[in-house]
Amino acid sequence: MRVSRREFLALTAAGAAIAGRGTAAPAGAAGSGLTALTRAASPIDAAEHGARLAKLQGLMQQQGTGAMLIESGSALQYFTGIHWWRSERTTAALVPAQGAVVVVTPAFEEPSIRETLRVPAEVRAWKEDESPFALLAAAWRDQGRAGPLAIEPTTRYFILEQVASSAGAARPNLVPGDDLVRACRMVKSSSELALMQAANNVTMAALRHTHGQIRPGMQAKEILGLVVAATEQLGGSHEFTLVLLNEASAYPHGSIKPQQVRAGSVILIDTGCSVHGYQSDISRSWVYGEISARQRELWDTVKRGQELALETAKIGVAAGKVDQAVRAFYEGKGWSRDYGLPGLSHRTGHGIGMDVHEAPYLVRNDTTPLQPGMCFSDEPGLYVPGEFGIRLEDCWYMTESGPKLFTPLAHSIEQPV
Repeated sequence: MRVSRREFLALTAAGAAIAGRGTAAPAGAAGSGLTALTRAASPIDAAEHGARLAKLQGLMQQQGTGAMLIESGSALQYFTGIHWWRSERTTAALVPAQGAVVVVTPAFEEPSIRETLRVPAEVRAWKEDESPFALLAAAWRDQGRAGPLAIEPTTRYFILEQVASSAGAARPNLVPGDDLVRACRMVKSSSELALMQAANNVTMAALRHTHGQIRPGMQAKEILGLVVAATEQLGGSHEFTLVLLNEASAYPHGSIKPQQVRAGSVILIDTGCSVHGYQSDISRSWVYGEISARQRELWDTVKRGQELALETAKIGVAAGKVDQAVRAFYEGKGWSRDYGLPGLSHRTGHGIGMDVHEAPYLVRNDTTPLQPGMCFSDEPGLYVPGEFGIRLEDCWYMTESGPKLFTPLAHSIEQPV
């Protein structure tokens, strides 16, 4: 499970340790003795980027789509290799159904953009007093305006509105590009799976290291420092960490109330990293010191929920059936219905790849049939507000014979990693 950076920063480090990429670890938090696990990991090559682009263009031709507008972000990286962030200065690409991609970017960023560009493309640079939207509109006119302009689903509204306005009489018919993107990204290649495996290896090793370092009196931010330092030393790019202690563990994304480790504390860590752009997402919960019967009962129930999700996932089964199976099991044990509390208030899992949260989703109304190469998290937590919560999370991918885990499920509440 992951929340946005804005949501992270809305919480305080006293109640929940929150981090994004590049978070500095406290002094003394370095993961002593840890070595990089990612040296053999290779980024996606130009040939695979080219095949992705060809598939997208083939789908657009089949549907009669004229072009697709893609802003900087994971989709732009997926199709072109360009690894760039979003700001008020627009970098985007117009992908025609036939022909070369047109990339629009600030002039002073052009050399950096070309460093990661992996497909044939024309780069049209704009100076600070010029309009990137006019350049994108011109690219739309140049490609013949045949068919509607599809919009990659995360593209910000002001970009598509300004492009449409700049097109004047050639204003395009804008249509959602969700289905086109999903058709390309939902099923992962062997290269993608290898990078996800590397990321999961790093995160599991970081959790294992951190588990052995917990001491009474520690606050969430101190544990966070251990996770960040270990992740970076193990060769991953740290993406996010939630450290939820005691009552804060009853809320999937934490609480602002200060917490620290004490005898009987529930410790819930949800963390992930990236390797060449591909993500991990693993959660572990355990108890510091003596374990109560209620803590053990919840932990064992969640572990069984994880197992049931994997047992339900079969080729052709709707993604939502996995969520339904777990809920039926929980409800049979007296937990709340319909995503209520106490119980499982969020979906059983989510797709994962270049984004930590991707389609399809293990939520009961998702009818997407499971296919080989689809990747998911498996995280059917249980939460009791005012007491504590348990979340166990591992990622897996579909094969012809069923799910294959990137990391083994937790063995027991005494041996979570």
